[in-house]
Amino acid sequence: MRISKIETNQKENKFLYAYEDMDCHYKLNQEESELIILYPAITYQKVLGFGGAFTESSCYLISQLKPPVQEQLLQDYFSQEGLHYRFGRTHINSCDFSLDSYTYLGQENDLSQFDMKREEQYVIPTIQAAKAIQPDLQLLATPWSPPAFMKDNNSLYNGGKLLNTYKQLWADYIVQYIKHFQSHQLPIQYVSIQNEPNAAQPWESCQYTPKEEASFIENYLLPNFKFYNIPSKILVWDHNKERIVYRINAMYKNKTIGDLIDGVAYHYYSGDHFNNLKILKDLCPELLLIHTEGCTGYAKPNKKNDVTQAEIYAHDIIGDFNHGTNAYIDWNLVLDSEGGPNHMHNYCNAPIMLNKSGKKYSKRMPYYYIGHFSKYIQYQAHNIAYSSYTDKIEVSAFKNPDHSIVVILLNRNDIDLNFKINIKEYLYVDQIPKHSIITLLIHMD
Repeated sequence: MRISKIETNQKENKFLYAYEDMDCHYKLNQEESELIILYPAITYQKVLGFGGAFTESSCYLISQLKPPVQEQLLQDYFSQEGLHYRFGRTHINSCDFSLDSYTYLGQENDLSQFDMKREEQYVIPTIQAAKAIQPDLQLLATPWSPPAFMKDNNSLYNGGKLLNTYKQLWADYIVQYIKHFQSHQLPIQYVSIQNEPNAAQPWESCQYTPKEEASFIENYLLPNFKFYNIPSKILVWDHNKERIVYRINAMYKNKTIGDLIDGVAYHYYSGDHFNNLKILKDLCPELLLIHTEGCTGYAKPNKKNDVTQAEIYAHDIIGDFNHGTNAYIDWNLVLDSEGGPNHMHNYCNAPIMLNKSGKKYSKRMPYYYIGHFSKYIQYQAHNIAYSSYTDKIEVSAFKNPDHSIVVILLNRNDIDLNFKINIKEYLYVDQIPKHSIITLLIHMD
């Protein structure tokens, strides 16, 4: 058995690697304490990958960097040597992390006036540059709000609802958006219906009840996709985990869900609620579960306590994948030193942030903690079963298509903790320092 051990140096912000060839003996009958037992033959959901959001704010900031710095930043995210991201989320019309508010239609009811030149300025070129590095890049598009004239409050902001009169036009609008991206050789693989449909945010937002969201899909968007031969997968909800089971039950009670939607998108802002993911996966195993947004320091950006912020990410990723998640997409790829730009001052942190001059960037600790997952869990890996002697060490384990085993261990406690990995006839003994993360790559040669 060969083991590669990856740690994160918290002082220097970099990955540390150690390679060990283990000459282990079968000790399970003798060893009873401090065990973490892996079961590679017991597999669960497949992993589709990791990613971040191509918000206009992030793409604008990247565009302002000198070309070699732009290239290196995108390499840091999308190359195999970087985080090996496979997903990118972007917004239909503006979101709070846009330079200002905008839509693509200035004149009511006339799609001939549809104009996406705004996206060609920063967003599309940045996505194209990322796709040149990661050819398998998958895109998810999400609206924060339809144009104001389509809503009952005549505003992009403060929630409001899509008027019945404009539901067909809005479905046509989404198709036009997808076609425009296709014309730039950027297929949109996933579309979620609405960002945070349960919230009336002071920035771009729109509210849907479960019945309204289901009706829009069944009567407008899905027929449009079929008519125009749009292959994009449809995701619903795109809000926090605490209502995810209720929402799907309310939308599709007594219906064949898999014929109507492909998956459920969700955020993490209201707490763990990992059991809700498992409940939904048990009820609807055919549906994909995709984490589409999360960040730290929201509304109050803070680059201090970097390790704590990184631990928030790792804890959430571990819990999500242990309960059925298929993909994990972070929020903004990059922000400035203030946590913006954000036209509504709704600032937050990002794994990569620019310095005050805006000419250089630094990788924050969350970047490295995310990398413990995204760099080593391969596309189509399976989450596998494990049993641990303590919940003080958070564990998630995966079997890659090349048959290597990935084990991620997180210690958020103030003490070092011992552990013994047992896999088949092998036993690996080690210690995880306090407030640290370790990834083990196990090759059963």
